Amino acid sequence: MSEEQRGFRIGKLEKLREKNINPYPERFQVNFSLHEASKLPDETMGVKVAGRILAIRGMGKITFMKVQDLEGSIQFFLKKDEIGEENYEFFKEVFDLGDFIGGEGKIFTTKTGEKTLRLESFTFLGKSFRPLPEKFHGIQDIEAIYRQRYLDLITNNETRERFLFRSRFIKALRNFLDDKGFLEVETPILQNKPSGASARPFKTHHNTYDTDVYLRISPELTLKKLVVGGFTNVYEIARNFRNEGVSPNHLQDFTMIEGYSAYWNYKDNMNLTQELIKHIIMTLYGTLEIKISGKVVDLSKEWPEISFRDLIIKDTGIDIDTYKTASELLGIIKERGIVLEVDHIEKLGRGNLIDALYKKVSRPNIIEPMFLIKHPIDLSPLARANDEDKTITDRFQLIINGQEIINGYSELVDPIDQKERLIQQSKLKAQGDEDAMVLDEEYIMAMEHGMPPISGWGMGIDRLIQLLQNRENIRDVVLFPLLRPIVEE
Repeated sequence: MSEEQRGFRIGKLEKLREKNINPYPERFQVNFSLHEASKLPDETMGVKVAGRILAIRGMGKITFMKVQDLEGSIQFFLKKDEIGEENYEFFKEVFDLGDFIGGEGKIFTTKTGEKTLRLESFTFLGKSFRPLPEKFHGIQDIEAIYRQRYLDLITNNETRERFLFRSRFIKALRNFLDDKGFLEVETPILQNKPSGASARPFKTHHNTYDTDVYLRISPELTLKKLVVGGFTNVYEIARNFRNEGVSPNHLQDFTMIEGYSAYWNYKDNMNLTQELIKHIIMTLYGTLEIKISGKVVDLSKEWPEISFRDLIIKDTGIDIDTYKTASELLGIIKERGIVLEVDHIEKLGRGNLIDALYKKVSRPNIIEPMFLIKHPIDLSPLARANDEDKTITDRFQLIINGQEIINGYSELVDPIDQKERLIQQSKLKAQGDEDAMVLDEEYIMAMEHGMPPISGWGMGIDRLIQLLQNRENIRDVVLFPLLRPIVEE
């Protein structure tokens, strides 16, 4: 767009002011959304709606325009003989594509079957200085779509539906848990320790306290402190931050939900989360048969379980229980010709090495829902050890279409055991494993005040919506994903 065109549009503001019309009015009272108005019966009078003009088609003394908001659109009909010559000419003089308009009138249906509002009056509600993308193609550049999501929403109906789906998904999620007696809470994003999960943190500085703080990796430890304080069933829909690589399935800042229940074990949460996902799918789709990667998957079936050890044996022939140290395990991985694309792989602890192996050889092959259970204790520093086999934990992961959707376990509530595990994690961190956890003494203090049996779970909301919407890139389901800044000359 040229500066001349932009200046021409800006100049129309002066024409509004010359007529003593405020180009930035305070409000406009509507009585229907555009979607609601488009469903009204003919001859409905006194309909007041507002939206953005996406198309204008003038034919002498009549003008049709398409007006749109997030959830719908309707056609406006303007007739010179009905609205008056002065008003008709005023419309033609000051309105452009992209401008906002409010209108009042009567509903009718055109000969082509289009619901239309016959305007009796209209109000200027906002000027667009820049033209919208070409209506038939919208924005084609992927980076522009992410940077200027507002234009993508204006011009792409599929995009609008996708993000309306996301809002409905979160609403169904909340309704399910609220009906089950869970309480929603909010916990701090800024934390003194980068704790709660095994990941590299974002670090910042608190000027008033003159101390470094971290963006939370997970709300896990603060939520479990609430269980110490008496909460029985609690959850948080949380923004988390992990300073790791970006991929089509990973973001460094993302939305997830974590929930914790006193007196439950991990099997209770396997049942809860299976019921939760089926409830959401049925609420949003009206069926439990959905298409994933071109394949119809029936979620109504019981979801199978497999142990971590058995899965890796099946896919590689490697029995991870045979290799007690990270160096031994790395040796057999290299011997089998398996290449793990991990930075500084020699510095990984045994748990993170096992995880990298699983993500390489097993997880991508799981399409239909499957519960992965019996994780090695090295991989789960916050999970409860199994009573019969102390080398594994009472943990589960739900895997669908090669992605981890839910992670949960019976929580470790023994403060002595927990402190020892976190000390071991701190040693791994000191040796260079940047994903290892740190010792959080404040959390240990909370544990020492007594904890009941607890089970918790976490679900990546962005990732599951990506799966359900069949999007190749997780950024497609996030309104404004972080991008590198544009360097301006």
